[in-house]
Amino acid sequence: MNMPNGLLGLALLAVLSNVVISILIMAALDRRGQKTNILLARLHIFKYLSAYKEATRKETGKPGLLFYLWVGSINLAAVAVLAAWLLP
Repeated sequence: MNMPNGLLGLALLAVLSNVVISILIMAALDRRGQKTNILLARLHIFKYLSAYKEATRKETGKPGLLFYLWVGSINLAAVAVLAAWLLP
């Protein structure tokens, strides 16, 4: 396997983990009494992410772990795709 394919595989894993983390964030919001819609998750994910960040900040004084995992996984996917595209 060459380097660009490996990076694209890493990007795919990052995107899949981002989807799982998004679902976990929506479940956490549902447990806190904020309704979410799984069918419209792609449209409202930034709203849900912000609501999760604020809810956990009110509870613990800092954003929850899922917030950092979501941001990290989406950034990893973007960097991996960009690196795979730039490599010959």
